[in-house]
Amino acid sequence: MSTPTTVERAFEAALYGDTPGHALDTAASLLAADPAADTELARRGREFVETAWRRGWQPADVVRMVRRELDDVHVGLLVALVRAQVPDDGPRGPRWNAQLAELPADPPQRTDRFTHATSVLELYRLLLRLPSLEPLDRPGAGRPGSAPRGESKMLTRIRALLAKAEATGYPEEAEALSAKAQELMARHSVDEALLAARAPDPDAPAACRIGVEPPYEQAKAVLLDAVATANHCRAVWNEPLGFSTVVGFEADLEAVELLYASLLVQATAAMTRAEAGQRAGGRKRTKTFRQSFLAAYAHRVGTRLAAAAETQVTDDLLPVLASREVAVTAATDHLFPQTTTSRLRGVSDEAGWTEGSRAADHAEVHSRRRLG
Repeated sequence: MSTPTTVERAFEAALYGDTPGHALDTAASLLAADPAADTELARRGREFVETAWRRGWQPADVVRMVRRELDDVHVGLLVALVRAQVPDDGPRGPRWNAQLAELPADPPQRTDRFTHATSVLELYRLLLRLPSLEPLDRPGAGRPGSAPRGESKMLTRIRALLAKAEATGYPEEAEALSAKAQELMARHSVDEALLAARAPDPDAPAACRIGVEPPYEQAKAVLLDAVATANHCRAVWNEPLGFSTVVGFEADLEAVELLYASLLVQATAAMTRAEAGQRAGGRKRTKTFRQSFLAAYAHRVGTRLAAAAETQVTDDLLPVLASREVAVTAATDHLFPQTTTSRLRGVSDEAGWTEGSRAADHAEVHSRRRLG
């Protein structure tokens, strides 16, 4: 019978038990005292990353989870592992490759060997316990082997307009900029749909995960769902893991990511201004005000998006968009055969609801050119 290696003994103590406290210190001491174990420790880390990929996780998902549960030093360690694992990985799609390119640039912070070993074991313990997710790059959920394409001029213009909307301190200007961005998004979506309809082998729907972070994550999930629905996509929220999976055609997914991020920035800025006014009047219920503000904002944006979506296309385009909607629904049902619905909780502040609705009126669009 072979003698367990230092790494095996450390893992047995720190990773596979239910009480890692004192055992973690013991395991870190074993690793710190044996520099010869470093190579095997790094190899096992790459194996944990590969296992996460097989369980359906993607680079951005794991980074988001590590940042949520641990610290920056663990993020640095994870990024190093992910990059080291790339040569052993198979071909991936453009969205996966974009996530690799957007990994944080900071290298891992090296400290003394004991502290470093402790951080490595904490990271490995989290990776080992990641649950299985719906694999987004399997057949039927996109074309993972397709070559990445550069961002179109249209999306570059949309991104610039939304950035200006986020930066301005004037609600009317933000509304005008958002309106123009929404008009371009709608035009871009229809153009992509027509191109796909004329192609002999159009792309299948794809999917991406978008972080829905606390606090007030339920209202944020509602906002993301409204944006997704208006852009011909479907969103499914995973509350325990802090993200929503959005299913749709690639151009629409890009629009959803851009618009959701922009509306969230605008909502936060408007909420901060409204909250300052409430405090000046002697109000102190910050948490309930913010919860109700964001819930109203999400509800109002959803209502206005739904109304605007009905006027986006002419009748001759309805069959094209309807066929794409059927494909998106089928892909969503394939990924998520069982889903449940939930109701917004903790919405009790009338002033917060009123201010949130008013902010959504400024942020959302309602006058778009009819497309045909």
